[in-house]
Amino acid sequence: MPPLTLTNVTPHEETLALNEVRPSRTELVIEVTLVLGLVAAIAVLYVLGPGDKSLDLKLVGLCVVVIALAHLARFDLRHAWTAPVELALVPTLFILPAWLVPTAMAAGIVLSRLPDVVKGDVRPARLLIAPSNAWFTVGPAAVLAAAGAPGPAEAGILLLAAMLAAQIGTDAIVSSIWHTLAVGASLKSQLKESAFVYGIDAALAPVGLLGALAIGESPYYVALMIPLFGVLSVFASERRVRLAQLTELNGAYRGTAMVLAEVVDADDAYTGMHTRDVVELSVAVATRMGLDADRLRNVEFGALLHDVGKVAIPNEIINKPGPLTDDEWTVMRSHTIAGQRMLDRVGGAMREVGVIVRASHERWDGAGYPDGLKGEEIPLEARIICGCDAFNAMTTTRSYRAAMAPAVAAAELVRCSGTQFDPAVVEAIIAVVGVEPAAPALAA
Repeated sequence: MPPLTLTNVTPHEETLALNEVRPSRTELVIEVTLVLGLVAAIAVLYVLGPGDKSLDLKLVGLCVVVIALAHLARFDLRHAWTAPVELALVPTLFILPAWLVPTAMAAGIVLSRLPDVVKGDVRPARLLIAPSNAWFTVGPAAVLAAAGAPGPAEAGILLLAAMLAAQIGTDAIVSSIWHTLAVGASLKSQLKESAFVYGIDAALAPVGLLGALAIGESPYYVALMIPLFGVLSVFASERRVRLAQLTELNGAYRGTAMVLAEVVDADDAYTGMHTRDVVELSVAVATRMGLDADRLRNVEFGALLHDVGKVAIPNEIINKPGPLTDDEWTVMRSHTIAGQRMLDRVGGAMREVGVIVRASHERWDGAGYPDGLKGEEIPLEARIICGCDAFNAMTTTRSYRAAMAPAVAAAELVRCSGTQFDPAVVEAIIAVVGVEPAAPALAA
């Protein structure tokens, strides 16, 4: 029998793993293309942009350092990460000529990643990705250049709004190209993950404008932003430590779930194999129904542990080759309560899973056990596990009957839809398993 495995990982774990992965050939080709496109865009801004074409290396270097420090104040979120780069970008837009803004941003991004490369946390090849991340500055730089490069005091609210819209629009287009070609992510998932980050950028833009107005007397006053980024870096570091601890704790929960599932497996071979199948089907159904990452984790853990309370049930009842008596059914039905009690002792996220385990045998019409919950009173995760558990039970051989054909089991789910099972869950199960329910006469 294959070992139990859990597939879901937290977004923070995926972020940590990404740094250790060598860029693929496809990814490198896309990145090189984007970098070449950025160079071309900078050349266009240089030729067509207004203002002085001279280069103040000290001022450019100062802006690069400020941008790098802004990137070092990186805050890891649940599904993405962000940094207060807007606080550095807005002053830079009004300090440097348009063509130098993307250049300084690219240099600042590379500079911010160098410490991670030195420490070995990031592969050097990942630095090739950095310059293309400066594409989001091309939009606002072009808008400001087209308006004649006014100062922060002369730029009206409409121009500032247009610059922010150009920034978000440029970033969205380039990011969608990268994610679509490199990892095959859908546009919907990309927008969902990016919306929160864009909201933060929009909130920080007015603060960045205040910074640009404050340094109007001398562009070198942009150095006054450095202490702010130092403080934000401390806060970001503290958050990163907490997320690392959360990742470790999530691994402990996963390990606990696997140990408990192995105990069930060792106690009853059928239950162990049944659990594996219910986990696989439940996660597929939950994914189809659009549950988020946290609820998918709970579905996976809940499906894995929905029978964990059976370790407290005598084997002569579990393996009885025939119908159970009323007293035996009373004992059998106590396994959901026993399962919740075990998971409550683990604590933390497992308490949420315990609620799902307890409700995994409730019925849509309220005739289930142990609490007689009805309809949407039953957690959706438990409704999914209940339907998947029933389908798998019907399509596998038990000690007291042979397995049903999948089409017959699907017909039974449809027959009990709205009474025993959530109709939406039944619809999702049938779509996932890909069978046409048998005709009523055959099912009977």
